[in-house]
Amino acid sequence: MARLFVDNLTVMDFSFLDKDRGIVGESWIVDIELVGELDDQGMVFDFSDVKKQIKQFIDAQIDHRLLVPVAVPECSTSIHSDKLSVEFQMSSGAMISHQSPCDAVLLIQTDTIYARQIADELQVQLKSILPKNVYEVFINLRTENIEGAYYHYTHGLQKHSGQCQRIAHGHRSRIEIEINGRRSQQHEALWASHLADSYIATDSHVVDEFELNGIKHSRLAYTAEQGDFSISLPSSQIVVMPYVSTVENIAHYIAESIARESAAGIVVKAFEGIEKGAYGKA
Repeated sequence: MARLFVDNLTVMDFSFLDKDRGIVGESWIVDIELVGELDDQGMVFDFSDVKKQIKQFIDAQIDHRLLVPVAVPECSTSIHSDKLSVEFQMSSGAMISHQSPCDAVLLIQTDTIYARQIADELQVQLKSILPKNVYEVFINLRTENIEGAYYHYTHGLQKHSGQCQRIAHGHRSRIEIEINGRRSQQHEALWASHLADSYIATDSHVVDEFELNGIKHSRLAYTAEQGDFSISLPSSQIVVMPYVSTVENIAHYIAESIARESAAGIVVKAFEGIEKGAYGKA
């Protein structure tokens, strides 16, 4: 029996619904182990196939989707044609409503989204498609170890040609801010707090504001290549930018905002998930 491992196989960037936090952007690193007999090549499974076949499978299940814990009593879903609607009430009484093509959402039979459960489900699904010489599959999902400031955010990029056009996908992201060439942990902590569990919205996508259960809500909507998307959520969770909410513009927006209060040279290093992002200067 042989054991094959691939660490950092891929990163899954997605968002999920939570009773207390609302909509939460997340990034999980995927490690995988395969246990089995050696094949005719003397391998459990070819590394190139792990990186292509297994990575593509895992990305298709979770990456850039909205995960919904449908065992929450205050959650309801309905499907009309190829469009899925989700209604999700938070503990505060606020309501999150999401409408999109079905592929943009993953419904999970649980009341809380957590890594071990998702890993276990992926293991079962993968085992069914791998060669017979592979006896066991072990998946570990973990977050990046971040010593400094970070935040969770959700967004949608209407004009993106890939999965980023989905209105509710997100990231867990570091932020680094320099003022006159020196790191400012104070500003990093301030902005991480400001953007914590936020939906970063493009201003043109905000189409309506209303009150529900005494709580102000905002509705965002647009039509993209994959279809019609809309989401309503408590306005307190939304940060509206006068730009498309790409990481390049997020970095620029933060740098501009800091520069309005200070004449100092500002450099913002904003991450989009893990080991990628953009600089903003002002």
